Amino acid sequence: MRVNIQTIIDALISPVARLEQTVDTLKFGHPDTEVTGIVTAFMPTQFVIDQAISLGANLIIAHEAPFFSHHDDTSKLKDDPVYENKRRLLESSGIALFRFHDYLHRYTPDGVIEGLVQTLDWMPYVQEHHPAYSIVQIPTESVNNIAEHVKKRLGITFVRAHGDREQACSKIGLLAGYRGGGQNALPLFEKEQLDLVIYGEGPEWETPEYVRDAVYQGRQKALIVLGHAESEEPGMEFLANKLRSIYPEIPVHYVKERPIFQVL
Repeated sequence: MRVNIQTIIDALISPVARLEQTVDTLKFGHPDTEVTGIVTAFMPTQFVIDQAISLGANLIIAHEAPFFSHHDDTSKLKDDPVYENKRRLLESSGIALFRFHDYLHRYTPDGVIEGLVQTLDWMPYVQEHHPAYSIVQIPTESVNNIAEHVKKRLGITFVRAHGDREQACSKIGLLAGYRGGGQNALPLFEKEQLDLVIYGEGPEWETPEYVRDAVYQGRQKALIVLGHAESEEPGMEFLANKLRSIYPEIPVHYVKERPIFQVL
């Protein structure tokens, strides 16, 4: 059965009421093109585009924007060689690029968080999902052991943490992506009586400094920071599995980028 790009897009956004304003649009390609293969990825990097070409996929579904701006503002990139090279590659390859950000975060539960919880093997421990965070209660472990578990399950070499590494933790708040700011994370420590918050990214002068003062006051609070990509990549792998179940006749590949930062 012929499946075109618009059919895929309609299926992706169908669990959510149509959004009036969204960054989730088809950035390259035509909606009536038949889909021969799909690549999902957190970020549509040039590496990911090359992988899609090698795999024979003609549709990339990416969580983030291709040109280094959440709202696709390329006004400062005119004649920039990096931007132009990447743009020309997308145009010449014939690959379509759909950004899937806002709708995925509005799934119930949030598709990114669901992917993260599944990858961490914490599905049996979920207490509740909320639009911006989820609460899990795991068997008691130290901060250090939880960090090691997270690194192993996510396939990453490091996380950043604050608090007593031997502190016993059970009740954890999970926030994916750029949701680690004080407005989101700080109320959860008391409201949900959390031992530990794990998030992707946020201003370093907000939640981390709160945890620093809490620890100084003798309170048993801890924080683990994963990184933006590291917290959201599992959501795009979750999406690939979902698409395979809906469209078994279409090859679907999840492409994981290499870590962007190295620890020197």
